[in-house]
Amino acid sequence: MGAKGEKTKQLICQCAFCLFAEKGFKDVTMKDICERTKLSRGGLYRHYESTSQIFLEIVKVLMANQQNEFEEKIKAKVPAREILYDVLERYENEMTDSEHSLSIAIYEFFSSPSMAKSNNSIRQQYETSKDMWTALIRYGIQTGEFSSVDPEAVYDLIVFSYQGVRMYSKLMEIDDRIPKGITRQIKTLLLKDPAG
Repeated sequence: MGAKGEKTKQLICQCAFCLFAEKGFKDVTMKDICERTKLSRGGLYRHYESTSQIFLEIVKVLMANQQNEFEEKIKAKVPAREILYDVLERYENEMTDSEHSLSIAIYEFFSSPSMAKSNNSIRQQYETSKDMWTALIRYGIQTGEFSSVDPEAVYDLIVFSYQGVRMYSKLMEIDDRIPKGITRQIKTLLLKDPAG
């Protein structure tokens, strides 16, 4: 596929992301995506066969971006504290940004019986994210920046707090004190010197 085809796929995913954030997964159709992208039906189907395929592509890209970010920074020996602060700042913003949250769409998509049993299950997404976070936490412990903690338990605390607030933000207004309090406690738990 050429550069033009890749650019079209990116446009499709960007527009579909907005639709999934607005409507959830179940209420988005290929027709909706055609209208948002201004592509013909044939133009859209040339790149994707279904909304499921588009949604999986979006999730895959989001996960790959975070994984690459963590791996590259660890490889470059960026201080673990700096990586943590960067990602938690982004999480704080995302937790109250219901307009760009895929939480409802993720729930709808991955709770379908066919997806629950597939290779692209939410369990796989959880495990991939856990690998990234536990690698960062272990790196921080090795560098002496993080306290000696159970990386998997801390990951569960982070992911379920983050996703829970994102889900609630689709259902009610979230005061920014909530994500700030969560990230502050994560820093306190992980960092040997949270004030430093």
